[in-house]
Amino acid sequence: MSAASPPPALSAVVTRLRAAGCVFAEDEARLLISAARTPAELTDMVDRRAAGLPLEQVIGWADFCGLRIAVTPGVFVPRRRTEFLVRQAIALARPAAGPAVQAGPRPVVVDLCCGSGAVGAALAAALGPVELHAADIDPAAVACARRNLAAAGGRVYQGDLYEPLPVALQGRVGLLAANVPYIPTGEISLLPAEARLHEPRAALDGGPDGLDVLRRVATAAPRWLVPGGHLLSEASERQAPRAVAALTGTGLIPRVARSEELNATVIIGTRPA
Repeated sequence: MSAASPPPALSAVVTRLRAAGCVFAEDEARLLISAARTPAELTDMVDRRAAGLPLEQVIGWADFCGLRIAVTPGVFVPRRRTEFLVRQAIALARPAAGPAVQAGPRPVVVDLCCGSGAVGAALAAALGPVELHAADIDPAAVACARRNLAAAGGRVYQGDLYEPLPVALQGRVGLLAANVPYIPTGEISLLPAEARLHEPRAALDGGPDGLDVLRRVATAAPRWLVPGGHLLSEASERQAPRAVAALTGTGLIPRVARSEELNATVIIGTRPA
């Protein structure tokens, strides 16, 4: 074996992953090898990845906004495009955006449909001390988010959207990040098997046009936001006009932010000051 040849374990893992259809087999093989503590564990991890489990669920974490976010089996994997939502929220939370978000000793941040808690963790890391709350309907996601938000002092609740949040938060939230499901029901079958088979349907299915959950979030948002506070949510580019109309009907002032690089569309609604 020449000095340039990969170690036998790496070569074997790459071959197995390529046969399973993994496009980035070499990168994934290195991550699996670095995550495995024993040869037996490596074999098990490669088997699970080859069977179609998301890589992040297999190795136990996802890279999101430079953070290592714990991801357990069955929990929605944070997408890189969602980093654009985080960047938009950070820009809005800076003092130049106005005093409303910064009112009080710490900004109040809520991460709805939080999944692993990746958005809340990234916002806390970027903004410094925040009063952080998160909620998800899925108990597995709640358990995972509690791990990821513990260092920031985040409180995580299980329940449907706003239902489990403390009533005392109403009118105090400066940033309301809601990474809602927005795939139309009829398009779920078109998703990659990784998502379709191994992530909770509730984290993917947004109803007939994909906007059912966003409409529910937007309808109640003005009650929870501080004047001048912001709701941020993802949608597809083609859904943006209907999403804007949904926010307008609630009294929020909407705008759309778009990243071609990440293929990300973020709908922002601001409660009038």
